[in-house]
Amino acid sequence: MIRYRELMTVALDEARAAGVEGDVPVGAVVADAQGRVIAAGRNEREASGDPTAHAELVAIRRAAEVLGTWRLDGCTLVVTLEPCVMCAGAVLQSRLSRLVFGAWDEKAGAVGGRLDVVRESGLPHAVEVVAGVEERESAALLTEFFERRR
Repeated sequence: MIRYRELMTVALDEARAAGVEGDVPVGAVVADAQGRVIAAGRNEREASGDPTAHAELVAIRRAAEVLGTWRLDGCTLVVTLEPCVMCAGAVLQSRLSRLVFGAWDEKAGAVGGRLDVVRESGLPHAVEVVAGVEERESAALLTEFFERRR
């Protein structure tokens, strides 16, 4: 059985590192079917100047490199913030089996917060969604980050 809270702890560490580096503190990990972390990522938009360098995409790209395939069947993505439309699309395209996230994003979330891209009926790939894991800690990182910037 995969322990989501343990995986979220790793994602939260990635999020903290992103915040220290000046990026919005969002972190992600990809675990294999046995629950072992095979890749991690954090927001790198500011650091790289790449608008697509969201934590989810960074972790998904690294997982695909590790496995040698774009098909991440059986894998779980754990991320501190509900994915946006771009990242929700990447979850579907990479064939991840499960998505676990912490904080909801009512402004830009695409997994139920604003839209629900991954559970749209008629899609060729289904993704199990587990929401709210370590939600308070994930949300607190974001709140503190944006309060410091004001």
